[in-house]
Amino acid sequence: MAITAAQVKELRESTGAGMMDAKKALTENDGDMEAAVDWLRTKGLAKAAKKSGRTAAEGLVAVNVSGGRGVAVEVNSETDFVGKNAEFQGMVAKIAEAATTVDDVEALKASNVDGKPVETMITDAIAKIGENMSVRRMAVLKGDSVVSYVHNATAPGMGKIGVLVALTGGDEAFGKQVAMHIAATGPASLSEADLDPAVVEKEKQVQMDIARESGKPEAVIEKMIVGRMAKFMSEVTLLGQAFVVNPDLTVAAAAIEAGATITGFVRMEVGEGIEVVKEDFAAEVAKAAMG
Repeated sequence: MAITAAQVKELRESTGAGMMDAKKALTENDGDMEAAVDWLRTKGLAKAAKKSGRTAAEGLVAVNVSGGRGVAVEVNSETDFVGKNAEFQGMVAKIAEAATTVDDVEALKASNVDGKPVETMITDAIAKIGENMSVRRMAVLKGDSVVSYVHNATAPGMGKIGVLVALTGGDEAFGKQVAMHIAATGPASLSEADLDPAVVEKEKQVQMDIARESGKPEAVIEKMIVGRMAKFMSEVTLLGQAFVVNPDLTVAAAAIEAGATITGFVRMEVGEGIEVVKEDFAAEVAKAAMG
């Protein structure tokens, strides 16, 4: 049957496929629009698989709070340019909304958004936009109240760094200040009690080795270590840090003044922990030319 320009246009607009691909899909499927969409998706899956080996370390972190439950989700892309794309941002917003009803990233990938699993939505976006993407991780935080903050937001509720803070007492304004503090300082834990014992032991050993280089007696070294570890705790634990809003107070002291208890936090930054392999410029051009 003859394929009309209007059919090709409709298929292109609904799938983002190229004109020739859309025309071929309709021709192969006798003008059946639904079958043509499935045909394109099948071809798109092949393209997506080809791109899956590329490192996706850019993208966005989105936060979403509903009552006393907040979620943070990281969706990665290969380039920062895609993170600024309105279509990508819209997809991330939908994924963050879906995250409010699940507890882990695998359940999120299986969640339905607009009639399809999130994982399929990502695969379709890979085929359409042409970059590898992934829903890398999510975190859930619960409390009497949860406040969110996005540092340098590129769109409402999403940016490069997303923070959630759980509070008992206090108000949203104080919670926002704490969230901004966390975005800036990146504490390792809420308090000393929450800090990984392996991290504490490693730091203690490093400080002891440094102190021993001074040649001082062991008794003196032990006293030095107490002071140095106290300083370490004040730098890496949220409650022990000097509050950026008022450095004369620790965060713990500021919380007392605000009539609040900070019960937990999440700080998520795009790409943290992903190893990006650097290529020389010629290799990058050659790779781009191959598609």
